Amino acid sequence: MVIPVITPAIGGALLVPYPATLDVPHELVEHVSWLLYEHRLARNTRWRKLGCFQQALLTLVHLRKSETFSQLGAGFGISQATAWRYVDETLDVLVSWAPGLHEALTGLGEGDHVIVDGTLIPIDRIHADEPYYSQRHRKHGMNVQVVTRPDGTPLWFSRATPGRTHDLTAARAHGIVQACLTRQILVLADRAYQGAGATFRTPYYRHREQPQQYQQFNRDHARLRAPGERAFAQLKSWRLLRRARCSTRRIGTIVQAVHTLLTCSYSG
Repeated sequence: MVIPVITPAIGGALLVPYPATLDVPHELVEHVSWLLYEHRLARNTRWRKLGCFQQALLTLVHLRKSETFSQLGAGFGISQATAWRYVDETLDVLVSWAPGLHEALTGLGEGDHVIVDGTLIPIDRIHADEPYYSQRHRKHGMNVQVVTRPDGTPLWFSRATPGRTHDLTAARAHGIVQACLTRQILVLADRAYQGAGATFRTPYYRHREQPQQYQQFNRDHARLRAPGERAFAQLKSWRLLRRARCSTRRIGTIVQAVHTLLTCSYSG
């Protein structure tokens, strides 16, 4: 006997729902749902097809598993356009809780140190899109800067700039160099930041040809700076940022939203 299955059709293909899990704490979904609940109260929002918890879960699935809006709509029983609106709204709510640079550095001053680094968020672009092509990484993407604590806990993520942007140029444009100089915060960074200023410490070039103390400095510097990579590992654990297929203007919003989620995870 053949049993007909009625499922939403997208692009001529039938979509069959299946059980799935999401590898985030239940408390994180609840926290985001409470932020959405407060947002709806402030806007006096009327009835929605999805409740706050389901909207929060929808957004986390999109960020964590990089599912398309078509897949999200089919999985949650809403249209593709509604899925996009719900995700967009949730991202805006999360971004509103992301700290600014000066707020992130509050409480830090002379005697403290942070780690500054940059990463490339890969994107889908053609060879003609030259501003987005990073010669260093040999691929198209968006440059994102991070300021972390000595243990690698992210304090602040920058907005995204075209991948061709040099790390030092980006750090100056985002105000990182000036903010750390004003507060006399020691900054550990890689060679890409050489020439940033008095508070930046970078490795020596050709250290193997230098005296022993230069080599020891580079080893100590690398050991202290290594935890900073944790911030990008945490960021890219959200699969949407491993290869972004959205508008380049939207990537910065997603990074800021994920930072809020990471902050929730650390505080939880």
